[in-house]
Amino acid sequence: MRIVIAGVGEVGTHLVKMLNMEDHEIIVIDNNADRLKAVGGAYDVLTIEGNANSISRLKESKINKADLFIGVTHSEDVNINAAILSKKFGARKTIARIDNQEYLVPANQEIFSHLGVDYMIYPEKIAAREIVGLLSQTGSTELVEFSGGKLQMYVIKLDEGAPIINKSLRELAQDESSLEYRAVAITRQGETIIPSGDDRFDMGDLVYVISSKIGIKDLYKYSGKKQFDVRNIMILGGSRIGRKTAQNLGAQHYVKLIEKDRQRSYKLSNMLN
Repeated sequence: MRIVIAGVGEVGTHLVKMLNMEDHEIIVIDNNADRLKAVGGAYDVLTIEGNANSISRLKESKINKADLFIGVTHSEDVNINAAILSKKFGARKTIARIDNQEYLVPANQEIFSHLGVDYMIYPEKIAAREIVGLLSQTGSTELVEFSGGKLQMYVIKLDEGAPIINKSLRELAQDESSLEYRAVAITRQGETIIPSGDDRFDMGDLVYVISSKIGIKDLYKYSGKKQFDVRNIMILGGSRIGRKTAQNLGAQHYVKLIEKDRQRSYKLSNMLN
């Protein structure tokens, strides 16, 4: 695929890193020469210095031949405008990073779709949702949902005493006739293993497991993890992620949010109360 990325901040650079591994043709646009030099030196990409809203810069990127345009600059307006322009010039699909949750209302999404923005992403909302999800599954270090939450991927570290240690996948399947979870990968001493039936689990392994909600209880039993309820929560920093997390936690938790900026703390207090 030919992919044009506008903005090589933290999100843009991570996208370049991930997409570069999949042998895509990547073009990046940014108005910061130092950032372009860094990403151009580390990855096989074409760099263009300038504003992503510039028609001349978009044409220089051959946006008319792009399979995908992704706008992830720090400016929501730039991302949206550049996505609209890219679509008009012939990009097949466009994605824009946004800061305004109101745009995600289905009726508003339809408006932007007609304008030329196919997808909008709100990273802070995604991050806050994952944090709240992890609080409900305290035995896991990471949690990703699939199929609308019907399946979930857990990342579990095997500590000393976990019943699964030294067992193979085959032995585990024999112990449980109808497993509701599957180990799909193991990270061990920096290496990733796609396990077969004879691979055994070791202490310290990071195990990636796909499970249905029914399988969570057995998953924790074999991994030696204990589930506990989280009631009292302290959030350090009133960033958009911190604010959104506090909002998502709701009245069932006692939340204390610490923010060093006094004016911002007053504003957050009014918003959250």
